[in-house]
Amino acid sequence: MKKHILVVDDQPGIRFLLEEVLTNEGYQVTTANTGQEALDHGYSCTFDLMILDYKLPIMDGLQILHQLKKENILIPAILMSGLAEELMQEADSCSLIKHVLAKPFNIVDVCKIVNDIVR
Repeated sequence: MKKHILVVDDQPGIRFLLEEVLTNEGYQVTTANTGQEALDHGYSCTFDLMILDYKLPIMDGLQILHQLKKENILIPAILMSGLAEELMQEADSCSLIKHVLAKPFNIVDVCKIVNDIVR
């Protein structure tokens, strides 16, 4: 059975790129462009990994993870941000965050990180 990854980003280009690359890597990929959409998917499906942008409108990536955790939905996550270094300390406070990925990212690195976490 394919591993299922949820990609959450409000930028269509990033969602599309990650969806294409991860699908080619053999993963089943679902995308969301808002925090609420991410929560809806989290409540209704089981995911092996979530790749989410920190800076989203209304609800940021950490808020999404904390909300899911409150509901006992524990999805390992890669948090993406243009301000990755500033997020490190906050990310350490959330055990679900397995990696903080700086934007812009190298897609080869993303595949390696995802494979290391999921496989």
